[in-house]
Amino acid sequence: MEFSPAVDLVLEALEQMRDAGGKLPRASRSSLAQLHQRIEATSAAAPPPPARAAVGNKVALLAEVQARVAPCTKCPHLARSRTQTVFGVGNPDADLMFIGEAPGADEDAQGEPFVGRAGQLLTKIIKAMGFDRGDVYIANVLKCRPDMPRGSSGNRPPTPAEMQTCLPYLAEQIGIIQPKVLVALGATAVEGLLGTRAPMHSMRGRWHEHHETPLMITFHPSYLLRNQSPTEKRKVWEDMLQVLERLERPISEKQRNYFRQ
Repeated sequence: MEFSPAVDLVLEALEQMRDAGGKLPRASRSSLAQLHQRIEATSAAAPPPPARAAVGNKVALLAEVQARVAPCTKCPHLARSRTQTVFGVGNPDADLMFIGEAPGADEDAQGEPFVGRAGQLLTKIIKAMGFDRGDVYIANVLKCRPDMPRGSSGNRPPTPAEMQTCLPYLAEQIGIIQPKVLVALGATAVEGLLGTRAPMHSMRGRWHEHHETPLMITFHPSYLLRNQSPTEKRKVWEDMLQVLERLERPISEKQRNYFRQ
């Protein structure tokens, strides 16, 4: 039952009685209090307002950027060697965004970032933080896999020129998603975001800033695959705990005690 229209009718009736010179009715304080309580209860029970249209706008805006990325030939050598561009994946309204350097062979084949061995490790880290992979957004500085000499295996890091060419796309992604925290995975991602290169051991674990967005730097998951030291894994987890704190996410005792001896 809606009470706001009823209140309007009561007020209208009172005004009519006043204009007609009739004697105004009196109401006790308790009756008025009960009426206010009923109105407040009805307002509290009302359905919530519709979801923000901004989320839908973000989906559309990202799709528009992706449509421009897909046929991109700004780096002709990468366009010739790639299977497809690898744009990004995840929640367009994410609070947390992970940024790597470039797609590898698995990502080039599947069209999604971080799906190989390093990606599987990143997914485990994300889940240990209390998120699903679909809760966050994952992208790379480069949208194409860096080309390799014929017959060569593995991956090479992007060149500075390649990164400068592709960075505007990433800037658009960040600007649309507007995450509360960015995480740069590895030195190449740091170079792309901050324009500087320094030893990871001197940069990780400290807060930086990318256009007023807090930026945490940590090791790339592929580094942890090469270096199985519990000490290095613990460093990455300590970085992720800082991210959770900045996001004001609850941290369980189990999470705090990961990798503790």
